[in-house]
Amino acid sequence: MGVVKALRPVSKAFFDVHLMIVQPEKYLEEFVRSGADGVTVQVEACVHLQRTLAQIRKFGAKAGVALNPATPLNILEYVLEDLDLILIMTVNPGFGGQEFLRATLPKIKLAQEMIASVSHPIQLEVDGGITAATIGEARECGANAFVAGTSIFGNLGGASAGIQELRRSAEKGGNLAL
Repeated sequence: MGVVKALRPVSKAFFDVHLMIVQPEKYLEEFVRSGADGVTVQVEACVHLQRTLAQIRKFGAKAGVALNPATPLNILEYVLEDLDLILIMTVNPGFGGQEFLRATLPKIKLAQEMIASVSHPIQLEVDGGITAATIGEARECGANAFVAGTSIFGNLGGASAGIQELRRSAEKGGNLAL
């Protein structure tokens, strides 16, 4: 919350906080008050997912759900109308620098098909192992937003060069968020 609150006055960027915590509903209002525009929760951490998503929206933020690689996509079937973002984890959460799990590609594609069935826009984001070599595959499966750490901050040319490399690799038209 402190980081979001400190950055909010100096940036107009969309701040999406990914709460990888137990009982995220306890912290939703405070994160939104701190300046978060969107709040993404881990489906595995929510006892009542729909209620948590409704709370996020009630506090004035966009509502997102993150799914670990082994979490089935059908868990979202009954909350699609409550979502603004689906985040597919393409690594097992825990630390940076992990290799992209290609087994998640069909899941990304299926998530895009689910999104096509609803009447409102839902961002499809991927997080984990995003590099110049993997971003195109995820994009082709339907992802339109990407979380990248190591490939940006570990780039020898600097963060700006890392971002530009990812953009070049991903561009296939349409909106793209990094």
